[in-house]
Amino acid sequence: MSGRTPSTVAVLMGGLSAEREVSLSSGRECAVALRDEGFEVIEIDAGRDLAARLDAAAPDVVFNALHGRWGEDGCVQGMLEWLGLPYTHSGVLASALAMDKQRSKEVFAREGLPVAESRIVPRAEAEARHVLPPPYVVKPNDEGSSVGVYIVDEGASRPPQLGPEMPDHVMVEAFAPGRELTTTVLGQGPVQPSARALGVTDIITEGWYDYRAKYAPGGSRHVVPAQIPGEIAELCEDYARRAHAALGCRGLTRTDFRWDAAKGAEGLIVLELNTQPGMTPTSLSPEQARAAGMSFGALCRWMVEDASCGR
Repeated sequence: MSGRTPSTVAVLMGGLSAEREVSLSSGRECAVALRDEGFEVIEIDAGRDLAARLDAAAPDVVFNALHGRWGEDGCVQGMLEWLGLPYTHSGVLASALAMDKQRSKEVFAREGLPVAESRIVPRAEAEARHVLPPPYVVKPNDEGSSVGVYIVDEGASRPPQLGPEMPDHVMVEAFAPGRELTTTVLGQGPVQPSARALGVTDIITEGWYDYRAKYAPGGSRHVVPAQIPGEIAELCEDYARRAHAALGCRGLTRTDFRWDAAKGAEGLIVLELNTQPGMTPTSLSPEQARAAGMSFGALCRWMVEDASCGR
């Protein structure tokens, strides 16, 4: 934002993606926090009439709490640019790149960041043969929240039979063993080299960190700061800042990793970067912010005051 502090914030939530319910939860929590910070808040469940509703509301800032397709992939960001409404999180190109897992991994690899081997194939091919040697993972290329993830174990005799939720083309990715780690970054990518990493969380589950483990009560346990060697924590923060900058991200992002402790630093793999991660007080990024001394309300305020067009 330029000169003045915004007073009216439209919080976008819900939307049309498979992550609608998660977004509703994020949006409601952010709306409460922003009201507590003194903002006038308008809650908008983002449907196909979104442009008209925003035009009628005429907010100073749009807080984008949408997750998944249409809200996190550059589509809504382009509309907000067209309407001239300052908004939170990353801009059109960075959002589109981050949502496309394969393209973002190609960018990361060019920047020297370690990623797992993967390829995009027709769904029918993934069901007909082992595209990669097991173990591997089959998932949509442009969804989040572990929607539609299939793990093919080592020694599996047949490829997976995919459910109706899976798209016509899927990502097949080499399975990266080890612990699930994540790091949040606050900053503005290449134009702010001092982007701040908020530490590392170790996500502990009984099995795969799937949709249920992420959102069901007791599905996972978060250890923040992660009890890991200092070298690995520093690498996570360095990789997260570099991934944020490589895609040209703005505001808040969260980068997810897998770490095979038996391999030390060589066992750390960048999985993906989330431009609009979950935003409830117990979500991973707000937890990391709190551990770094920033309350949930202060985090939401920082995001609003960081909002702009041309991101």
